[in-house]
Amino acid sequence: MIRGSRAAFGTLIAQRLGFKLPGYRPSEWDKKMLVWSGRFKTTEQIPDFVSFEMIDAARNRVRVKACYVMMAMTILACLVMAVSGKKAASRNENLTTWNMEKKARWREEAQKEKEANITLAEKAQ
Repeated sequence: MIRGSRAAFGTLIAQRLGFKLPGYRPSEWDKKMLVWSGRFKTTEQIPDFVSFEMIDAARNRVRVKACYVMMAMTILACLVMAVSGKKAASRNENLTTWNMEKKARWREEAQKEKEANITLAEKAQ
């Protein structure tokens, strides 16, 4: 009896794996992804119901295209930063001197502020 129920369970699983959802009503965002992925030329060509597999394939294709765009932008940004670094090096600019000049300005501002506070305190007395 146990073997019979296992066999019935196995056929039930086999039937369920072959079952597909009858359709999926794509949202506006899904329609845009179907067009961007190249599955359809325009949103008017998209039927009212499409399979979930088609939506999933379109999402995957758009995801891969987005990754390619991000990779290209990263490589482009690296090249831009390398070129700007070389130009800064040719002008003898570096982070150390820039940081030291900035801290010197802060010290001068703090000194001026301290002197202003002392003069205000003297006037108040």
